[in-house]
Amino acid sequence: MEKIVDKITFREETRPKLKKEGKTIALCHGVFDLVHPGHIIHLQQAKQMADILVVSVTAAEFVRKGPGRPYFNDEMRLKVLEALECVDYVMLSEGYTVDDIVESVEPDLYIKGEEYANESEDITGKMTAERELVVEHGGKVAYTIGEVFSSTKLINTALSGLPEDVIRYMEGFITKYSMEDIKKYVEKAEKLRVLVVGDVIIDRYTYCIVHGLMSKDTGYSSGLEYSEQYLGGAVAVARHLSSFTENVTLMSIVGNEEDIRLQFLDEIADKMRLKLTYSASFPTIVKHRYLTRNAKREEYRKIFSINNIPDPMVYEEEVREEFYRGLAEKIDDFDVVFLCDFGHGLIDEKVKDLIQEKAKYLVLNCQTNSTNYGMNIITKYGRADAFTLDQKELKLAYPMDMADEHTALAKLSLHLGCGGWLTRGAEGAYGIEGQKIPEGQNVQKCQDRYECRNIDESLHICEYSYIHECPAFTLTVKDTVGAGDAFYSIAGLYAAAGASIELGTFMGNIAGALGANIVGNKEAVEKVNVLKYAGTLLNI
Repeated sequence: MEKIVDKITFREETRPKLKKEGKTIALCHGVFDLVHPGHIIHLQQAKQMADILVVSVTAAEFVRKGPGRPYFNDEMRLKVLEALECVDYVMLSEGYTVDDIVESVEPDLYIKGEEYANESEDITGKMTAERELVVEHGGKVAYTIGEVFSSTKLINTALSGLPEDVIRYMEGFITKYSMEDIKKYVEKAEKLRVLVVGDVIIDRYTYCIVHGLMSKDTGYSSGLEYSEQYLGGAVAVARHLSSFTENVTLMSIVGNEEDIRLQFLDEIADKMRLKLTYSASFPTIVKHRYLTRNAKREEYRKIFSINNIPDPMVYEEEVREEFYRGLAEKIDDFDVVFLCDFGHGLIDEKVKDLIQEKAKYLVLNCQTNSTNYGMNIITKYGRADAFTLDQKELKLAYPMDMADEHTALAKLSLHLGCGGWLTRGAEGAYGIEGQKIPEGQNVQKCQDRYECRNIDESLHICEYSYIHECPAFTLTVKDTVGAGDAFYSIAGLYAAAGASIELGTFMGNIAGALGANIVGNKEAVEKVNVLKYAGTLLNI
């Protein structure tokens, strides 16, 4: 008997035959990345509860355990389960939920391990929906008992599923933080009223096949494949945040292009409140990138980029005043403001001063790019409650201190009066707590645990022991464009919810790893994916 079957064959041929014979059907579902004794016991117990045992496997593209998972491909995981005597049928589930399998199998019993019995502890929030769907199709949920093993833990350690530096980092991290801590701040974040202020940027991606250099010039000769358009800039940040809280508002100035307005309505109007001011003279910013895809793996290389940013980008006076009035009237309504200063003209002195003065909690990101290089430095701000920037942006702010990034980061922390993060690409991130020894206190130890260092004539700070270094959680990268915004969004939200900088560093690095595996800003980093990846990393 062929055990591996597709959903249509089972629904239309196999199931009717089994039911005609009076057989009861049990269904088990999972990733089954590495089958271990716990799986075997679970499946054997499930087989004892029904005549026929069907096991479904989540297809690789829908596995939410972070980049590089599953460790084994679809075919290998199906074949391993097929070899088990207690398993009668195996099929592939092609979705983030098990709905497609339940609707095809219509099991009498949907069987989970006892660790799923408490639905309130399910970080995905799927268990309740799964139970309701099973009942709707005439079945019920049952649970097996026994010791809980972890494929994820075995892969992370025995199979080197994680790099050595990540394993070492996590061994220290889990002594201080648990999944319960992570979930606690997610619940606090859900209640925050969030305002995102910043430039809206349309990321237009045109995919090409590069044939080679032009025969009579120095440019590339390429074949056009297709183009896509993603909502980036402050919109991307707001989309990431809207996965964690429903109370997100986006404020910006955009052009009056009908197609872009329709894209806003289609893609984000149901996820956040839009407070947009429309300019008749200046367009919505579009950054058009031409890129090619690696033929052997899903990596993308940008050939060149063009944009439509006017020089100078100075909005009409009446438009700017309308935006300013709206911001001044509404800012007090929000618990936290994410200020996304991309340096394209939206954030002028008046807006900057208002937000610094009025924001109850300010998460700052001031970006450097090719159109504003050296002219949009984060030190133009004097106050924040948390910040993020990258190495290039820190170097522009403190060019003489970059031989020691700790010193430069500490100076920025003192300047802004808060903690924050330095993102470092493949090297991970630094998080600085932003603690300062009282002025005039010249000591070697502070509060028995902080090393003190004089980095300025009158400023003494707690140095290395409060700068947290976190390695990169993935070296698998599709596109780095959205990684920094993802880090900023989730790390900043955790800080605003009251989490430590260290925990914010961990969560921001997870978001950055997931963002680096999304092309452009095609999708948001979803809460369920962040939590599942956190669970993967904690399982060492």
